[in-house]
Amino acid sequence: MLFHVEMSVNLPPDMDPEKAARLKADEKAFSQQLQNDGVWRHLWRIAGQYANISVFDVESPAQLNDLLMQLPLYPYMTVTVRALCRHPSSIREDDR
Repeated sequence: MLFHVEMSVNLPPDMDPEKAARLKADEKAFSQQLQNDGVWRHLWRIAGQYANISVFDVESPAQLNDLLMQLPLYPYMTVTVRALCRHPSSIREDDR
């Protein structure tokens, strides 16, 4: 199942810089692992914002929920999820 996920990060302004750097490094490592595994198919920065638009390819909404909640920055995120389905005019046969 494909999902469009928009994530906006709002770290507290008074967060310890070392903690923020550690969270960001952990987030990067986890997101890159999910990308290498083929679960996090696309990751795009929204220009001018600490936010992204992503496409996840997971077995179920429950799996997506579990993955999102494991993100180190999740407690500081606003997340919007939309289920996707293949458009009948798409030329991409590998999209499900």
